Amino acid sequence: MTEEVWMGTWRPHRPRGPIMALYSSPGPKYLIPPTTGFMKHTPTKLRAPAYSFRGAPTLLAENCSPGPRYNVNSKILRTGKHLGPSYSILGRYHTKTMLTPGPGDYFPEKSTKYVFDSAPSHSISARTKAFRVDSTPGPAAYMLPMVMGPNTVGKVSQPSFSIKGRSKLGGFSDDLHKTPGPAAYRQTDMQVTKFKAPQYTMAARVEPPGDKTLKPGPGAHSPEKVTLTKPCAPVVTFGIKHSDYMTPLLVDVE
Repeated sequence: MTEEVWMGTWRPHRPRGPIMALYSSPGPKYLIPPTTGFMKHTPTKLRAPAYSFRGAPTLLAENCSPGPRYNVNSKILRTGKHLGPSYSILGRYHTKTMLTPGPGDYFPEKSTKYVFDSAPSHSISARTKAFRVDSTPGPAAYMLPMVMGPNTVGKVSQPSFSIKGRSKLGGFSDDLHKTPGPAAYRQTDMQVTKFKAPQYTMAARVEPPGDKTLKPGPGAHSPEKVTLTKPCAPVVTFGIKHSDYMTPLLVDVE
């Protein structure tokens, strides 16, 4: 009877591997981003704009306005004060004066080339800043090819010869035997073989021994001032000036 319940060759048996149905899981709510809402929306679907509803504002417990207790002036309207025309005296405005050119500042004689047709005129200006660092070569940096010598360009050159210096090796002046010349011998003194002439020497001046102190000369003496051996010459001195009103000194002369 039991074998007739099962169909075919299948019979209940133990599973060969783990099956998700044997484990308790929260269901398919992970790993798939939602398609509704704003947060964590799936990037494969379009997301519609989301709006939030704000709560109703809370009513104030007390009214803080002072109410209609102000005394509004009757002359003040919604367009301003309703008053008659009033005038005030104000100071003079400070206007900025601009210096305008006068007739003497213009030069109409120089406007001929702007009004009438004139020939082109050119002026020579200073060198610009760009040419100061210009490193292009000038006309003097080039050199024309030579027309003389063996290094001519574009022309037929004649054979040229050069004079070489005299070689010291193999020449007629080359001394292969290394024999001494006449200048290699020392000259023999003539007084060795001939009569010797008298020889004189000039010595320094011989000074006799004596006193080397400085003595006075004739100009150091003044014989006219000597009064010991001869009478003294009259000596005149200048005294004080006497007054004409003073009585002179009278001396009795016998």
